[in-house]
Amino acid sequence: MRKPSFTTLMLILGLVFLYLPMLVLVFYSFNSSRLVTVWAGFSGRWYIELFRDKQILDAVWTSLRIAFFSASMAVCLGTLAAFVMVRFGRFRGKTALSSMVTAPLVMPEVITGLSLLLLFVHMAQLIGWPADRGMATIWIAHTTFCSAYVAVVVASRLREVDLSLEEAAMDLGAPPVKTFFQITLPVIAPALAAGWLLAFTLSLDDLVIASFVSGPGATTLPMVVFSSVRLGVSPKINALATLIILTVSLATFLAWYFMRRSEAKRRMAMRMQQEG
Repeated sequence: MRKPSFTTLMLILGLVFLYLPMLVLVFYSFNSSRLVTVWAGFSGRWYIELFRDKQILDAVWTSLRIAFFSASMAVCLGTLAAFVMVRFGRFRGKTALSSMVTAPLVMPEVITGLSLLLLFVHMAQLIGWPADRGMATIWIAHTTFCSAYVAVVVASRLREVDLSLEEAAMDLGAPPVKTFFQITLPVIAPALAAGWLLAFTLSLDDLVIASFVSGPGATTLPMVVFSSVRLGVSPKINALATLIILTVSLATFLAWYFMRRSEAKRRMAMRMQQEG
């Protein structure tokens, strides 16, 4: 029998290290005991308790809304920033602009959260807004650092786009705005989707920045989970994590399926063109 190579062995160990804790978490989410480390029998009671917990459900709904609006705004701002960095020629301040756009990628979240908190406090003193920190301030904060990730993703795609397509459209009389929406935008659509999903995930997962800029009227899911874990891990958290893992796995599978089907159609169309 052939022994597995060192690379295969390291790959298996890495996958076990990553996914074994998740499998244990899913297994113990069906534990009937209140103690998360003591198995007392199979039961789905904690899923029922989870859907009865209004605090967690409200936090989930709040996080989903903030993540959706933050990702959508981050795609708009990040795409504009990427287009300026890639398509515009040399201009004064381009290097500074690129550095400022990508700064949130390397900036510690504690510094970002504290800076935004001080900004909102001074704005409230100067113009009276925001009177209370809540969903709006979290949305602005998440949009701020998510835009940097979207800009990097979209900029990498824009550098691969053939400029001759845009130049041909403008030579035929299309204005720059129409060229962008009808030529450039469809080409970079996969990058926009990837940037939106990345921004949505980052916003949904953020704890540090949201803790600085949130108020009593808005509590995100990571904040609720963190506060409950500090008092002891509840089996409801295991059930919640299992549902999140299931949702992410299903979304990943659907994305892979549709991408594979689209690629198969594209190859079939190319084969028919070659045969014809």
